[in-house]
Amino acid sequence: MSRIHFLAGLLALSLAVGCRAQSTPPPSATQTPAERAFNRHIEVMVRSQFNVPQDIDVTIGARKPSQVPGYDALPVTLAHGAKQSVIEFLISTDSQTLARLETFSLAKDPVSSIDLGGRPIRGNPTAKVTVINYDDLECPYCARMHSTLFPATIDHYKDTVRFIYKDDPLVEIHPWAMHAAVDANCLAAQSAEVYWTYVDYLHSHGQEVNGDNRDTAKSFAALDRIARQEATVGKLDAAKLDACLAKQDESLVRASSKEAESLGVEGTPALFVDGERIGGALPQAQLWMVIDRALRAAGIQPPAAAPAPVPQAQPSGGGR
Repeated sequence: MSRIHFLAGLLALSLAVGCRAQSTPPPSATQTPAERAFNRHIEVMVRSQFNVPQDIDVTIGARKPSQVPGYDALPVTLAHGAKQSVIEFLISTDSQTLARLETFSLAKDPVSSIDLGGRPIRGNPTAKVTVINYDDLECPYCARMHSTLFPATIDHYKDTVRFIYKDDPLVEIHPWAMHAAVDANCLAAQSAEVYWTYVDYLHSHGQEVNGDNRDTAKSFAALDRIARQEATVGKLDAAKLDACLAKQDESLVRASSKEAESLGVEGTPALFVDGERIGGALPQAQLWMVIDRALRAAGIQPPAAAPAPVPQAQPSGGGR
């Protein structure tokens, strides 16, 4: 994607989601004809270079000092109806160059603040590379990603990578996803291993929970039944589990969903491989490319890919 199209998409997105920024006062009515002409020149340049749609108003604000030597800051307000967004440009002190500079705080990376406390870990707990997945147990795309991660990916990377799931049930479209997440956390409170067997089962048996008529009450009952079955196999405290299932405390799940929202997660699955974000269910080869990149950054040589199977020679046609 080109710089122009990227910025145009960024501006359009900022307006579409209603970004709120400090409004910039309109140009003073006392501007000279030369100043108005110069601002119009900047407006035309911004519109043409960044493909700003015609129905978006562009207002050039007042110059102010910047932290970049030789440049002033120039706020440009984009407005569409009641929505507006202020984009900071740079303009050279000799008024000959317009630039766009965006900065990111390396000290405030939101991914580094993801709360992993108490979350079940699959793989080596001390692995240097961590794959975090915001998961919805009713989501078919999440089930597809889950089948990509386990067992092939974890078998390929052995103890070099660890996997951690966070909850992000899309309750608007998945009626039993919240209940499933709560039940999974009830199991996790007693056993990480049983948590993972429950998650494995749901991601491969979603239709069993849906039922023939998609009755939500029956789905809830199925989720509880499956949780109790896994707990029995795992020799968990049945009374403690029953109390947790009955309570259906959604607070931890909702906190996880809120965290996902703060990271800009808009759908599931959403993976973060040592901070590098992956949205949607990727093919295995592409996912492994990202994990390999993270391993190399951690000073670890990724495992070699298994050689492709050699086609067997086909016998020639029968003799006469």
